[in-house]
Amino acid sequence: MKQLDDIQLLEAIEKYLAGEMSASEVVQFETIRKQTPEIDQMVVEHDMFLHEMGYYANRKNFSKLSAETFHSLYNAGEWAPIDEQTTKFKVIQLWSKYKKVTAIAATVGGFIALFTSTLVMYFSPSLNGSQVLQLSKAIEVIKKNQQVQGHILNEVKTKLPENAKLLSGGSGFLIDTKGYIITNAHVLKGNGAIVINSLGQELNATIVYADKAVDLALLKIIDSDFNQPKSIPYSIRKKTTELGEEIYTLGYPRNDNDIVYGKGYLSAQSGFEGDSNAYQIQISANPGYSGAPIFNNNAEIIGIINTRQKQAEGVAFAIKSSKIFDLIEAAQKEQTGEKTVRIAKNMSASKSSDRKKQIGDMKNFIFNIRSYN
Repeated sequence: MKQLDDIQLLEAIEKYLAGEMSASEVVQFETIRKQTPEIDQMVVEHDMFLHEMGYYANRKNFSKLSAETFHSLYNAGEWAPIDEQTTKFKVIQLWSKYKKVTAIAATVGGFIALFTSTLVMYFSPSLNGSQVLQLSKAIEVIKKNQQVQGHILNEVKTKLPENAKLLSGGSGFLIDTKGYIITNAHVLKGNGAIVINSLGQELNATIVYADKAVDLALLKIIDSDFNQPKSIPYSIRKKTTELGEEIYTLGYPRNDNDIVYGKGYLSAQSGFEGDSNAYQIQISANPGYSGAPIFNNNAEIIGIINTRQKQAEGVAFAIKSSKIFDLIEAAQKEQTGEKTVRIAKNMSASKSSDRKKQIGDMKNFIFNIRSYN
């Protein structure tokens, strides 16, 4: 009976991925998928499997067609009685007769080599960049953001240094009332940064410490306009989060300074290719979400979004929040001036609050990050 159920489930997944379900069937299937992490994982893996099989089939068909074309052109020619001719004449005659075939063969060979190289880059586990996309904002998006806010770039009131060159951006969140912020290391492509709160207020910040291997970085607000809060309405979770737990995030993926809410659930307790430092999460994640915190229902940060899978819709990855403690420890060892960093522990009333109240309490502690040289 179980085997039959598995076959029926596989047929349903293929029907879902092929777009052959009715609207009501899609709603029902997506509800089941959301409530059952195992089924969701099967959908993701089967989608990737079909994608890879499609690449393989295209490669085989292309190779077969190339071979047939070559042999067709080759067999259409006629061999000359070459034993009665000089070596020089034989070479000239053969080149004249088969130069078209030779050119096509060379072109086909080049295409096959290029196609094979592309496949190697795509499937190679060591080249994660071909399968995983970092979620920092590109410079063009940041400039567009400034233009939207002020219509004309020169009219935007900014704390960026004169002639500063914007390089990248993302999201970040406060972990200490004294102005310490966590974001992804890849968000900070420059050597300077400003942070912007949900009210649009820009604040100068300095890059305290970055660990590119873990992809986390520590910033500190150094601005007289910063109003230091009395407490932070969330805490950082040290323990591993349970599979299937509902999660949500707040970040800045849009081309303006509006904070965006997204929700999903934890779909695997390891990240890309079994990375034990990260979680796999089912959530819609766009560029700009890098550095955004992942919360559970108890107003605890359980992770930091940094990448998403290119070939699987809605599959993203978040660095485990326990790595924040490791980052602070490393920063304190290297930077003696950062001994006073104290990670938020005060839950206040947010733990027992409903989702809307939690978001209202938290949004002023989530920042839009911009990095410059």
